[in-house]
Amino acid sequence: MDPVFLSRLQFAVATMFHFLFVPLTLGLSIIIAYMETKYARTGDTTYLRMTKFWGKLFLINFAVGVVTGITLEFQFGTNWSRYSEYVGDVFGSLLAIEPTMAFFLESTFIGIWVFGWKRLSAKAHAAVMWMVAIAGNFSAVWILTANGFMQHPVGYTIRNGRAEMTDFLALVFNKFALLEIVHMIPSALVLGAFFIMGISAYHLLKKQHVDLFTRSFKIALVIGLVSSLAVAFTGDLHAVHVSEVQPAKLAAMESHWETQTQAPIVLFAIPDEAAGKNAWEFGSIPGILSFMAFHDFNASVKGLADFPEEERPPVLLTFMGFRIMVGLGTLFILLTLVGFMKRNRLMESPGYLKIMMWAIPLPYIAIEMGWMVAEVGRQPWIVYGLMKTSQAASPIAGYQVMISLIAFILVYGLLGAVGFYLMAKKAIQGPEPETVQQ
Repeated sequence: MDPVFLSRLQFAVATMFHFLFVPLTLGLSIIIAYMETKYARTGDTTYLRMTKFWGKLFLINFAVGVVTGITLEFQFGTNWSRYSEYVGDVFGSLLAIEPTMAFFLESTFIGIWVFGWKRLSAKAHAAVMWMVAIAGNFSAVWILTANGFMQHPVGYTIRNGRAEMTDFLALVFNKFALLEIVHMIPSALVLGAFFIMGISAYHLLKKQHVDLFTRSFKIALVIGLVSSLAVAFTGDLHAVHVSEVQPAKLAAMESHWETQTQAPIVLFAIPDEAAGKNAWEFGSIPGILSFMAFHDFNASVKGLADFPEEERPPVLLTFMGFRIMVGLGTLFILLTLVGFMKRNRLMESPGYLKIMMWAIPLPYIAIEMGWMVAEVGRQPWIVYGLMKTSQAASPIAGYQVMISLIAFILVYGLLGAVGFYLMAKKAIQGPEPETVQQ
């Protein structure tokens, strides 16, 4: 049992499970804050019922997300102690800012929001929800800034065999991290929007709470459409930057083996990593990869064959993850465009409502694939160009990691089952009757 592989697998399991809950917290908090603001400004109690209904689902999701996030930070000490020792002065400081500044702020305001319904005015209570949303997204900013250092290390020097921070602002304004942030937050909004549209579609199909869920659907639809377009735009900017600072990842994303000008993309391929080529490919379009990478159809794109074999990322996972993410991102734009045209005829569009109800899992899959492309595509580096993953693991035995890995799967599986069961139960129950709210 290889402790490095098992540690990677354990971190992947924990991160991907945690990532089922975090983006929904980010996106849903903003949308709920908007709904509550509508109530505070108009006094319309439908928006109040709407806020409380989606707020219950938000709180369940937030609770499970917090529990699953705590263990991730422990793994830097238990499984990745050499990494922590080498870059802890840089990475650790960014990671420490997140709970002490953003997460505690978010948690405090969530407490005020939960217990402040009868103690605060409507406007003050809505302002508290905005603070929850801002603090939650600010928390994501620090996590992504820390990840940005792993993807493109800046603002440090190597002294006494360790990385030490020399420029905090360089870390904060790291272009890679900024592009991750502006790509991730709209992605979270897409997830929140599809979550609301899917559950609203369920109730509209059953013709219950029609006014509330029609308004919920329309709010989420506009946010989903704008956010889907923003994700595509920022994704393009991110791809251009990846081509500059992580060319091997770009080549793996496209399973591009030979360096060439007017580089094509292939719609689908089966990479053969041992042979250093695609075993089968379909739909080659000349020049598109050059344009995607450099906004120039004639630009030269470096192929995987020109990187040392030991410095190539896993191609199949990176290629498939990127294909699924982009395909789903395109589908989100199409679905929200169709919805925008049908927005005043939702009850007469049962087919579209069924599609949106079953589309709830798709943004989860897209976000997980995006995270996989970012992390797997960076391999074999844990900090790109600075430290390899194989050098970063703790000096522990494989069986020790295997025990904790099995424990993680069992505990997280139970937590996930409980969390999703509670959310499904509350979602199907629907909002409380209007008389109870008043």
